[in-house]
Amino acid sequence: MRCVVTFIKQSNTVMGEVRNGGSMKGFVDVLTLGITRILESRPGVTAVKFVQKEPAERHVILSWELRHCCILPEDLRDFYLTTDGFQLTWSVKFDGQPLPLGSMVINSVCALSPLCESALYSLPSAPTLADLDSESDSEGVESQPEKPHFDSRSRIFELDACNGNGKVCLVYRNTKPELVAQQCEVWFLDRALYWHFLTESFTAYYRLMVTHLGLPEWQYRFTKYGPSPQTKWSCLYRPLTSSCDSHTDQGEPFLNKLDPNRAFRGKAKLPTPKKKIATQSTGAQRGRNVVASAVRK
Repeated sequence: MRCVVTFIKQSNTVMGEVRNGGSMKGFVDVLTLGITRILESRPGVTAVKFVQKEPAERHVILSWELRHCCILPEDLRDFYLTTDGFQLTWSVKFDGQPLPLGSMVINSVCALSPLCESALYSLPSAPTLADLDSESDSEGVESQPEKPHFDSRSRIFELDACNGNGKVCLVYRNTKPELVAQQCEVWFLDRALYWHFLTESFTAYYRLMVTHLGLPEWQYRFTKYGPSPQTKWSCLYRPLTSSCDSHTDQGEPFLNKLDPNRAFRGKAKLPTPKKKIATQSTGAQRGRNVVASAVRK
């Protein structure tokens, strides 16, 4: 499944014309890349619900950038000028009742808030998220960039709370106080507060979210330990693009190795008894003699 995402800036006037013209369904179909029709055509899927939202005001986006001293990437800014957030949920039929399964969420501009600690840990002597940073943990892997920091070296904003299973965050790394941050990436923070790199751009993350249909804990497929066993049954609705887990204990993709010598090895054929061969040849010779004598007569 290949998704091509292009966000078109829509003003309130244009959105009003779309709604009044009765073509809002077509606009939603373009915005969701047709995923609603795909889900509704799948057996057992029910209650596909897309929440329509008005575009964000341009001054709201500018106010957010001034308040947090960050510049939103162009694709994310165009997304908010198209729709102020994204929410699509769907369920499956289980024992005759709808069971919520898929959830695709992108917070609105106002809900794009900095990653903060709980009020329970606000005491002066309590540990903070910055205490989790260490030199060994901050070193990036060769295939991934350097991990974000919980202190002032990074500015982190929540894109999706993932129903309590972690947080998808918009991360500005290597920031300096009172300097405008411009470059950002999308990272996943699991429940153990470990960082996992997802994509370099918002558009790429949007494509991943739609491709994985918002299945439970789909972000954990980009970790070395994968989703929890409780969500394994959701693989029945998993798209072909994620049919194979991209993780193993060794950190290498799992391959189903086939040994042709063992798979296609048949049973050894028993040799045919010589008596049967002689009998068959004798009978055949007698048949030829009978035919020959009949021809002479």
